[in-house]
Amino acid sequence: MTPERFHKLQQVLQARQTDLTVVMDWVHKPHNFNAIIRTCDAVGVFETHYIPVEEGFRPLTNTAKGSQKYVLAHQHDCFADVAKQLQQSGHQLLAAHLSAEAVDYRQIDYTQPTAIVMGAELEGVSPDTAAQVDQHIVIPMVGMVESLNVSVACALVLYEAQRQRQAAGMYTSQSLDQATFERVLFEWCWPKIARMCQRQNKPYPVLDENGEFSQF
Repeated sequence: MTPERFHKLQQVLQARQTDLTVVMDWVHKPHNFNAIIRTCDAVGVFETHYIPVEEGFRPLTNTAKGSQKYVLAHQHDCFADVAKQLQQSGHQLLAAHLSAEAVDYRQIDYTQPTAIVMGAELEGVSPDTAAQVDQHIVIPMVGMVESLNVSVACALVLYEAQRQRQAAGMYTSQSLDQATFERVLFEWCWPKIARMCQRQNKPYPVLDENGEFSQF
C-alpha cells in the first residue's frame, strides 16, 4: 500500500453517494450487469441491488474489471422486498419504463435519495415492478429503435444524477458515517487482512495517515 494509493482510496470513498443506487430487476446478461457496476463505481454509487433470474440463465458474476471490489451488490429474492426497504429509507424509485406517465429522465431531481430501477434486457421492467415505483422515466429517442442497451441507458441516467449532484456540491462532503468509512476503507486497502480478522472475530488494525498499520 503506497501513500498515493491510500489517499486515492480515501478520496473515492469520501465522494461515495450513499443515497443514490441502482436496482437491477432481472438483468440477466453478465456483460450488462458488470457494465452497470462499472458505471456505478464511476459516478460514486456506494451500493447496488439486484434480483437475479434463476432459471434458464447462467449465474451472474461480478467481474467488472476490478470495480466489483468497490461497489457492494446486494441480492434480493423479489423486487417488492428491495422496494419496501428503499422507500422506507426515503428513496424515490424511478423505473426506466415507457408508459403514458413517463417523463424525460432529465426532469427528475436526482439530488433527492434515488433508486434507479432497470429491467430485463428485452422486456424492461415487469408490470408488477412498474406498478410499485414512484415514477417512470424515459430517454428521448428520435431514431428507429425504441430503446437503448440497458447498461447504456443506466449510464445516461446515472451521469445526469452525477451532474446534478456535483452542481449541488454533494460530492464534496462525506455521506458515509465515520465508522462505516473506516471499516470500508480498511477492507479496500487490506482485503486479505480484513478477511482474516473477520474469520477470527477480531477488530481491524488502526491505519495511520499513509494507510499502514499504526497498531496490530
